[in-house]
This record gives sequence, structure tokens and C-alpha cells, in this order.
Amino acid sequence: MDNMTVRDMFLLRERNILSPYAFLTENTRGRDHPYVPCVNRTEFQRDRDRIIHSKAFRRLMHKTQVFLLPKDEHYRTRMTHTLEVAQIARIICRALRLNEDLCEAAALGHDLGHTPFGHAGEDVMRQCFDPSFTHYAQSLRVVEFLEHNGEGLNLTWEVRDGIVHHSGGDLSGGHGASTLEGVIVKFADKIAYINHDIDDAIRAGILTNEDIPKRLRDTLGNTHSGRINTMVTDVIDASTDKPEIRMSDGICEATMELRQFLFEHVYLDSAAKSEESKAKDLLARLYEYFYEHPDKMPEFYRNNAESCGIGRSVCDYISSMTDRYAIDKYNELFIPAAWQRVSD
Repeated sequence: MDNMTVRDMFLLRERNILSPYAFLTENTRGRDHPYVPCVNRTEFQRDRDRIIHSKAFRRLMHKTQVFLLPKDEHYRTRMTHTLEVAQIARIICRALRLNEDLCEAAALGHDLGHTPFGHAGEDVMRQCFDPSFTHYAQSLRVVEFLEHNGEGLNLTWEVRDGIVHHSGGDLSGGHGASTLEGVIVKFADKIAYINHDIDDAIRAGILTNEDIPKRLRDTLGNTHSGRINTMVTDVIDASTDKPEIRMSDGICEATMELRQFLFEHVYLDSAAKSEESKAKDLLARLYEYFYEHPDKMPEFYRNNAESCGIGRSVCDYISSMTDRYAIDKYNELFIPAAWQRVSD
């Protein structure tokens, strides 16, 4: 025992206190490339730290969640969304005695590949590059290849599995991720964005709390925190001592109805989306320009154009952009400098 490292003590603690349904770190499938274990951190703790210190993670602070470049700094960004997902995921995971480190790492990495301007950018990449493009597959590409100039973050298999399987509208059956911790990320993602997007829409004057159907408020709660608490508590109650993560039928149905309400009143046709077509046009023009002029991309993406194909490399470059970088690049390429000085 005297020769045990901090990492050894963490692994022993997992064996002693976690649920029989938890994924133990010692059972990881490992990483794609050889590595020397850290004496002070387990593999999943190390993955969490690699994600937090990545450039892709830092860029999330300047990427749209729903509202494009809002002047009010209290609106969510892709970064604050990610932090809320990780917080909700940790609460659920801890209550179920599952592997909190695995769950947190996957939650923090789940949106690393998201495009500028939110799902509007994702739509443009589908139109310009590949109809099968998704932000979650791009997130996997970020951690497996794009970070560290083509070396990737060399994350464990289980964290990558949780990242790539976090999406999908349904919360019933066939959740995709191979671990319960990965499945929790999917639930936490839904709980987070459904509730914080309502909160932002109310802040923007697009909705009022009373616009939410009364039956949903009666079932889920009449406040932002109340609805989150209802959903989180229900997942914990429905999943305790079970080899699955689920909601009760009633809360699941109400949650999906609330999500559909958001699509109808916020995501598809509201003031939040009034500028979205302009953002799409901007990204489409950038894609077209760099596809025709790959030599104008940064060196890393220029080199990848030769090995991965021009379209793939342009997609990687544009997907990596923050909202403001995309706007600045558009102004640099298409707006005369004299006009920019006049507007300033």
C-alpha cells in the first residue's frame, strides 16, 4: 500500500464505491497511441484535462448556441452550454454511483466540433461539403485528428464513444453510447439546452413563461430551475440500481413535448433566427472561396487539403472558426477596406 500512487488510490476507490453498472477506469480499451500513465490522474481525469486545455474548447466561448452574437452577455454560448451539460451530467452520474470522470470528460468534449453560428453552420456544411456532416462526428474528428496539428488528443475509447453518441432527438431506447456514463451525456445535453434555450428566449422577449403549455408547466415545473430539477431527479429515480439510463414515461413524454414546443416557437421561425440566412450565406461564400483558393488557408489546412481532399479540409477550417473569426474573415475577403473604415 505504501507504494501506491494517487492514480492507484483513485482506481481502488472506484472498485470499492461505484455501482456494479459503472464503467471502471481500469477496464478502458485505452488510447490509439502509446502513452505513459500519469501517477496523479486516472485515464479519464487526464482526458478531461486534455479537453479543457485544447484550443477547440477555448473557441467554444465565441460560438453561437441559439442567438447570433447577442449584445446581452447573459445569453448562452456554446461554452456555457457545455459547462451546463457537464454540471448536469455530474449530478446524475454521482447520484447513480457511476464513473463521474468518464462522464465529465465526454460532456466537456461533446460539442468541440460545432460550427460557427450554431446549427446554421452545420446546415451549410451539409449543403456545401457532405449531406452526412454532423457536429458530433466533427467533434470526434477534432479529438482524434485536428487538435495538436494532426496528432489529436489521444483520448480513451470510452470518452470518444460518449462524444460521438451524445446526439439524437429521442430519449427512449437505443441510446448509442456503450457506457451508461456516455448515455448520461445525451440526457444531460437535452436537459440543458431545452431549459437554457427557453430561458434565453424569455430573456429575448420571444417567449414568456406563460406561453409554455400549462400541462407541461404542471408536469415539469413552472420555473427554469424547477424544470431542470424535475428532469434530473426523474432520471436518477428511474435509473437507480438499473443497467440503463432512462426517464419515467410521463416525464420523458413531457420533456419531448417541450422540446417540440421549442422547435415550433424558437428554433424554426422566430426573432432568434431572423439573421440566420445571412450567417448561412456568409459561411457558404467562405466555403466556396477557400475551396477555390485552398492556398489561402492556414498551413495546417493547406497541407491537409493534399492528403484529405480540399472539401474535407475546407470543412475542417470553417468548422473550427468562431463566429467573430468567420465575420472578420468574410470582411477581409469580400468587403472593401474603405467601406469598413466608413462603417467604423
